[in-house]
Amino acid sequence: MNDDQIIGSTSVPPVLETERLFLSGHSVRDFEPLAAMWQAPAIVDSILGGKPATPRESWLRLLRYRGLWPLLGFGYWAVREKASGRYAGDLGFADFHRDTEPSIKGLPEAGWALAPWAHGQGYATEALTAALTWLDGERRFSRSVCLIDPANAPSIRVAEKAGFRDRRSAVMDGRETLLFSRTISSTAEA
Repeated sequence: MNDDQIIGSTSVPPVLETERLFLSGHSVRDFEPLAAMWQAPAIVDSILGGKPATPRESWLRLLRYRGLWPLLGFGYWAVREKASGRYAGDLGFADFHRDTEPSIKGLPEAGWALAPWAHGQGYATEALTAALTWLDGERRFSRSVCLIDPANAPSIRVAEKAGFRDRRSAVMDGRETLLFSRTISSTAEA
C-alpha cells in the first residue's frame, strides 16, 4: 500500500441519525460555534487544562476533524440537534498518536465535547452510542479507548453508559488521566 491509499474503509464521514441528533462531517459553517465552544470554561477546564482555544487552534481542530476520515477511515462528526439544526458539539474517534503510558497508538480513541447549552440532556450518550454502533459495524477493531480527566464526572458517566470499562490510571503529556477500554459489541460480529 502506498501513502496515498486510504487505511480505512470510509473516506467521508457517514451521516448518523439518532432520535434527537444528526452526526455529520464538519463544514466551514461549524467554525464559529466550534470556536465559541472551545473557549467556554465548562469545556476547556477538563479538556484543555483551563486554557481556551484561540480561533486559529479551533480552525486547525476543524481541519483535523475532517482530515482524519480520508487518512484513517474514521474521525469526528459535528453533532447537531435535529429539531433546530443547531451545532451541539464534536464527537468521534481519532488516533492522535498521543504520548501516553500505556500507549494507545493504533486504537480508535473516542472523544466528545458538547456546547454548554447541550449539557445535561443526554446528547453525549445518545451520540456516542450511535458512533460506537457505527464503529462496531466496521469490524476493523477489537476495542476502542477513551481518556478522561479524573475530575470530569459527567464524561466518566457517559463513557460507562456506553460500555467503556477497564478503568485504569494513565499518564498523558506528564499528567494523570483515566484510560477506559471498550471491546467491540458481540452483536456486531457475524
